[in-house]
Amino acid sequence: MTMNYLRKPSNLFWVISSIALVWNLMGVFNYLDQAFMTDKILETLPKEQQILYQNVPAWVTAAFAIAVFSGTLGSLLLLLKKKIATTFFIISFLGIVGQMSYGLLIDQNSDSYGPMGIAMPIIIIAFGGYLIWYSRKANEHRWLS
Repeated sequence: MTMNYLRKPSNLFWVISSIALVWNLMGVFNYLDQAFMTDKILETLPKEQQILYQNVPAWVTAAFAIAVFSGTLGSLLLLLKKKIATTFFIISFLGIVGQMSYGLLIDQNSDSYGPMGIAMPIIIIAFGGYLIWYSRKANEHRWLS
């Protein structure tokens, strides 16, 4: 009979978990800025960006919210060493894919995003996938309960 005891996480676990939380909190702030942008603020943006913000479908905004709030909760749960963090990272990833699919595949004005228009969505998708993988690895190492 083997004992299923928790092991002490590595220092790298704390660094990665903290970076994940900061990353996802930045996403929350970006979401809040976008979701609650006033007409006055919108008018200060270049015309191309105004059009982008005005034409975002509600489902994309909802996917954005799901991605960042689930990711933030997953990050907090990872810091608390809870297995359920992986579930929230998976939910977050589904939100990321939904949101990014609009910008990369559907939006006809995606040229207005500038040079980071392709790079940033790929980075976000990769980081979301990495957090799923890492939380599973943390569980395999018995750092999570």
